[in-house]
Order: sequence, then structure tokens, then C-alpha cells
Amino acid sequence: MLDVSFDADWVRTVLHVLSVSVWLGGQIVMLGLLPALRSLQDEEAPRAAARAFGHVAWPAFGVAVATGIWNLLAVDVAEATGAYNAVFGVKLLLVAVSGAAAALHQSTPSRAVRGVTGGVGFVAAFGAFALGIAMAH
Repeated sequence: MLDVSFDADWVRTVLHVLSVSVWLGGQIVMLGLLPALRSLQDEEAPRAAARAFGHVAWPAFGVAVATGIWNLLAVDVAEATGAYNAVFGVKLLLVAVSGAAAALHQSTPSRAVRGVTGGVGFVAAFGAFALGIAMAH
């Protein structure tokens, strides 16, 4: 029998998964749109799309971090295994790298730095996502 309860744990999980979906999924969408935006022969088109994405992505990143902290407060870290704590630590590092890389990506005038930081930010975000799924099992 299915037991569905719409409690604080449910709200926290839904908000966390939704915000991570926007942050990571949005990066995938932007990567897919980039060739089409560049084909418009308007140098400003990719930047305009990136700025618009940022208006959605950064609040989502903030919600992901806030609900991640909420998740941490819901876990008795003292009773968690060493492996769980190690994976959680790596996940936190990847979240920090993802945010820092995205901030640098957004603020640099260098196309080369944008390319590197875009890739690093995406890989870190995907890694944090994958570890979060692993931790839920």
C-alpha cells in the first residue's frame, strides 16, 4: 500500500530536486541552444539568453543550497556511516565548485575562460547530482 504524506520532508525533497533540476537541466538546455543562438549572427544573443537563464538559475541554486542545508539538519550526522559522510563532503565540494565556476563563467570577458568554467561547472553540478542520488539509496 502506498503511504503518501505531504510533510516537511516531502516539501524539502521536492524543493531540492526541483531547484537542482533547474540548475543542472538549465545548463543542459543552454548548451543545446548555444549553436542556434550563435547562428543568429548576433553576438549579443548568447549573452542575452545566458543573462535570462541566470535570473532563474541563481535563485534555483540558492534554493538548492538552502534545502541542502535543511537536508543536513534532518540527518543525524553522528549516526551516519563514514562512507555517507565522505560522499556528502565530496558532494558539498562539487556544489561549491559548480557555483564558483558558474560565477566566474558569468563574469569573465574571456571566451576561453567561459568555455573552461562552463565545462567545469557543468561536470561539478552533474557530479553533485549523481552523488545526491547515490546518497538517497
